[in-house]
Amino acid sequence: MRAPRPKVAIAAIAVAALAVAGCAESNRDDDKSGGSKKDTLVFGVAGDPKVLDPSFASDGESLRVARQVFETLVRPEEGGTKVTPGLAESWTPDAAGTTWTFKLRSGVKFHDGTDFNAEAVCVNFNRWYNAKGLMQSPDVTAYWQDVMGGFAKNEDAELPPSLFKSCAAKDATTVDLAFTRVSSKVPAALMLPSFSIHSPKALQEFDASNVAGTAEDIKYPAYATAHPTGTGPFKFKAWDVANKTLTLERNEDYSGTKAKLKTLIFKTISDENARKQALRSGDIQGYDLVGPADVEPLKSEGFNMLTRPAFNVLYLAMNQKGNPKLADIRVRQAIAYALNRQQLVTSKLPPGAKVADNFMPDTVEGWNGDVTKYTYDPAKAKALLAEAGASNLTLKFHYPTEVTRPYMPNPKDIFELLSADLKAVGITVEGIPLKWSPDYLNATTSGSKHDIHFLGWTGDYGDAYNFIGTFFDRPKDEWGFNNKALFDQFKDADTTADIAARTEKYKALNKSVMEFLPGVPISHSPPAIVFGKDVTGVKASPLTDERFATAEFK
Repeated sequence: MRAPRPKVAIAAIAVAALAVAGCAESNRDDDKSGGSKKDTLVFGVAGDPKVLDPSFASDGESLRVARQVFETLVRPEEGGTKVTPGLAESWTPDAAGTTWTFKLRSGVKFHDGTDFNAEAVCVNFNRWYNAKGLMQSPDVTAYWQDVMGGFAKNEDAELPPSLFKSCAAKDATTVDLAFTRVSSKVPAALMLPSFSIHSPKALQEFDASNVAGTAEDIKYPAYATAHPTGTGPFKFKAWDVANKTLTLERNEDYSGTKAKLKTLIFKTISDENARKQALRSGDIQGYDLVGPADVEPLKSEGFNMLTRPAFNVLYLAMNQKGNPKLADIRVRQAIAYALNRQQLVTSKLPPGAKVADNFMPDTVEGWNGDVTKYTYDPAKAKALLAEAGASNLTLKFHYPTEVTRPYMPNPKDIFELLSADLKAVGITVEGIPLKWSPDYLNATTSGSKHDIHFLGWTGDYGDAYNFIGTFFDRPKDEWGFNNKALFDQFKDADTTADIAARTEKYKALNKSVMEFLPGVPISHSPPAIVFGKDVTGVKASPLTDERFATAEFK
């Protein structure tokens, strides 16, 4: 999961029934008076969700909400990345490995009271597969395209054929999902929130696929802003955009273990220090993306600090199309040798962070320790620039503002360190700060005028393809290259059914990527999430799949 996709326009949304401060104060009053147990948790987040229909989401805050409201056929194990049952109890492939039969849970209902069944699964998959118009934009259906490729009828000639083929309901609790080929993405990718199962009735009632506007100004339907309807332990209640609060309430008819909280509120507090002070004052009872310097102090004060495993990567991207000099491998190598990544890790990232040698962490099968390594060597960087005739190189260096990400605690500090390294080897750096969304994301992932920038990725599931395949298996504006040999190597790995053989191909791919060097992997960081002194029950997830249904006040 990288970043919110740009160009999102949100319609007017109903105001929350309860103000956050009032909820927090009510909790404290109940506690002091010995009355009812605390049942409302206010959680501080770094940014607003962009959309409430996870089919259209790729940003962490939208997906955090979706994980509480919706469920998927399969889901990650709590606190890990292993595929476990979700709405499906079991799943088996046919002999060819292209059709998967899912046995579904019975007795499950959507929040609108309608039944979850095999037919509902097919309604959802057919909705995604038959997307038209703006729904085929990569800014709208990013994850469908990352996983499945294209659609039933591709309106863009550059879209690949769809991996998904068809869905067939055999009976109420049995469904067949057919794919066009064997793929390492199945079934693991189906645990992405973007493949959440929605109520067919609500999809129709609120015209969920009516994405309007233009590519520059996308307007989502009412379903995606005010009526998300899933089967999860929490139900959507209200989104108060002006006051930056989104309120969920317990699903009293949930088929599994009911949430211990009655109300869950996500409160946007973009400033890291403000989140910390809100926690200390009791206005919120937890927040994400704790600053590296705040981890130990808050822990010593008695707050419940949870550290996620480092399942992410921060990288410097180089756009070979935007700047022809960057198409020269010697220039890319020079940039890699110029960067003192260890200094950045030591001085700016949390304890446990480390320099990256691959574009994926070493906890993922296929990581390769025997790749070309670019240790800090300014003299070598200068020599390579001279050899390439680029000693007077000037680079536009985009960096984001008004954001904190798990892999990127302070973008401005990171920019200053990296740009100083580049200047030290004779590269002239033109810093271009842009607001995170939509400006920065538009400029770096959809545009072609950037030279270098940094961005990152938190893994969605425990497979190498989710990291390196997402980045490099096809042409993308972010990198600006077209390497058919590399793309074919990815296709070969993805279609290899044998896991051991596929893992070896991933290792070979990591070696190929680091030789081609489209960018520089910088670091892997273990981001922290903190809760109040009296909040228990939440387990840190490397996928940021924290389950608030298990949270409670002790």
